[in-house]
Amino acid sequence: MVAIPHYISPEEYLALERQSSIRHEYQRGLVYAMAGGTDNHERIAFNLLKLIDNHLGDSSDCRFHAGNVKVNYADEFYYYPDAFVTCDPRDRENRYIKRYPKLITEVLSPSIEAFDHGDKFKDYQQLDSLEEYVLISQESQRVECRRRIASDVWQTVVYEGSDLAMLTSIGLEFSVADLYRGLDAT
Repeated sequence: MVAIPHYISPEEYLALERQSSIRHEYQRGLVYAMAGGTDNHERIAFNLLKLIDNHLGDSSDCRFHAGNVKVNYADEFYYYPDAFVTCDPRDRENRYIKRYPKLITEVLSPSIEAFDHGDKFKDYQQLDSLEEYVLISQESQRVECRRRIASDVWQTVVYEGSDLAMLTSIGLEFSVADLYRGLDAT
């Protein structure tokens, strides 16, 4: 991630983002251009969204979003998760920004993997609505689920290969192998 090297306000960021042809994330005054992803990154995200869509169906009060809708907390950050689910009716008031996700997933890229595991996770922990944070590897069939079990306590469960993964926040169980269906060898 490369930041634009001067502080801007959240209002300035949002105004710039509305006019930009590329996406940027915002963290406490710094703006980061989003790099393009790989075909495998895109396929994993697609496979996950397909699983979530089939699970939620048409009768759910929950909505899932892909990497084009921002998650925000106060004036601290605006991020574009690869996929997330919100069931809070307040998140229907704004079509571009959501503030009450219960599930956030990131497909890991080597260039920002440490950020997704560290600072981004710390930021997401500020969201009281967040029940589960999921990190999906592109390098191996590995899904890391971090679940909130108390206000400041998180438990990590790792699923690999032929395991059945469980996203408890939305009650979805699936084969880890299903996430990796259709990927090209690296």
